[in-house]
Amino acid sequence: MEIRAFHGLPDVAIQLRTTVFVEEQGFEEEFDAVDETAVHLVAFDDHGIPLGTCRVFAQDGSNSYLLGRLCVIKERRGNGVGRMLVQEAEHTVRQLGGVRLRLHSQYRARGFYALLGYTVCSEIEDEQGCPHIWMEKEWNA
Repeated sequence: MEIRAFHGLPDVAIQLRTTVFVEEQGFEEEFDAVDETAVHLVAFDDHGIPLGTCRVFAQDGSNSYLLGRLCVIKERRGNGVGRMLVQEAEHTVRQLGGVRLRLHSQYRARGFYALLGYTVCSEIEDEQGCPHIWMEKEWNA
């Protein structure tokens, strides 16, 4: 598996997010202005087939970053693709001088992020009819 970084939203990430978030999960407001400036990570299998994506971007000009729009195609969930995307996002943020990575997890996915060292830092919130919760992970600079 290979993970490639893109500055700005590549077509392959649009396709992945549309399949998972819009078609499968029913989100209507999937794309936003952040997509134009975020670093997008896309995982590909050994044959160049896209498996998953996420994005990272600076939060308010600080050394805190946000991880968002993490998705993996249904056929490859539970095979480590999501974990590898999160680890690559952490690596990217460290290279950019970040010391904290925050994310707005779907509530049902909180256990996945907890296994990767993320802790809950908010109450449950509603996002387009889906329960979400803020989580974060910090490390030394």
